[in-house]
Amino acid sequence: MTDTHNAVMAGGLTLLRYLSQERHVTAEDLAAGLGGKTADVKRLLGELEARRLVRLDKARKAWSLNPDFGCLIGIDMGASHLHFALTDFAGEVLEEADQKIRPEDGPERLIGQIKRQSRRLAETPAHHRLRGLAIGVPSPVNPRTGLVSFANNLPGWTNVDLKGELEREFRIPVVLENDANMAAVGEHWRGVAQAAEHFIFIALGTGVGSGIFVNGKLYRGRTGAAGELYRLHLEWPRWDEDFGENGYFESHASGQGIAALGRRLMGRNGVAKNLAEERDAYFVFEAFRGGQPQARQTLETIFTILAVGIANVVAVLDPDLVVLGGGVTKGAPEFMLATIEKVARKIQPQLPPVRLSVLEDKAQTFGAVFSAMNAAWQSALARRRG
Repeated sequence: MTDTHNAVMAGGLTLLRYLSQERHVTAEDLAAGLGGKTADVKRLLGELEARRLVRLDKARKAWSLNPDFGCLIGIDMGASHLHFALTDFAGEVLEEADQKIRPEDGPERLIGQIKRQSRRLAETPAHHRLRGLAIGVPSPVNPRTGLVSFANNLPGWTNVDLKGELEREFRIPVVLENDANMAAVGEHWRGVAQAAEHFIFIALGTGVGSGIFVNGKLYRGRTGAAGELYRLHLEWPRWDEDFGENGYFESHASGQGIAALGRRLMGRNGVAKNLAEERDAYFVFEAFRGGQPQARQTLETIFTILAVGIANVVAVLDPDLVVLGGGVTKGAPEFMLATIEKVARKIQPQLPPVRLSVLEDKAQTFGAVFSAMNAAWQSALARRRG
């Protein structure tokens, strides 16, 4: 590539990201926001307009992403569900779909389910050409091979080439990322962490994980497992105990940990019908809201373990912000935050703000949409005009 083309790539991606957050901006405001010269920004905008990535409003004053350039699909893949979002090229949702999954069915059947629903969304006549697809998965993703390394809550998901399967199916850029990492991307794009250079997003659902941003960029680590908190261990006398595939922390500070302790303390030891029911902590939160002491004891125990884990992570990473998201945060949010504040601040007097995600259960979906958008930007900019 020539130096000019490299400059268009680098500057174009920066400008497109800015527009994806600010929506309608004049060239002068873009230059001020990015710390550049107006003439250089206008020249770059001309390049992006020629590629149909941006457009001017009717008054020929404000710039925005061109929503008609194509559509994008972002997928949130959990241990018991799939959530699909089809958006235009400005990230506005056109259509959504939710599907239940059976974790025990294995990779082949679930990949087929993802392909079919994505195809249905993309082929709706009113929608534009599909430009990019991204999916967050409950597993580390190996940064060298792109494989789903090990989804501990999905039997059979070890070294699965989901990215390759989807690329062969749709012939477009596909981004595969750990679910908590993807949610962190969403928070940095449109959530409470937009201004944070260093932050931790902790996903509390059926399992537990985290996404880490350092210097404004996602940190994945050597094998893609940075932030995989499920193996965080908080009781050194039990160092040689086998906690199975979930590890110590996920066995406690997660939806399935709440459900397991709740069944013991609340006398609900019946056999569950399937994995999804076994991991569902809803009955504990419902009993807590009804004032049942054993439910309160369950949540206080689990939230204390969570708080100690947060304090330990803060000791290592010293972030500006800790963001909590996922289904567990909805059950008793005030009690959870109060417990974390009391316990974690005792361990870490300089505890940074701990906030709930404003995107709630859409953080991962927003992260997937932005990741698909970013991959489509890179693909469009890599092609020379004409």
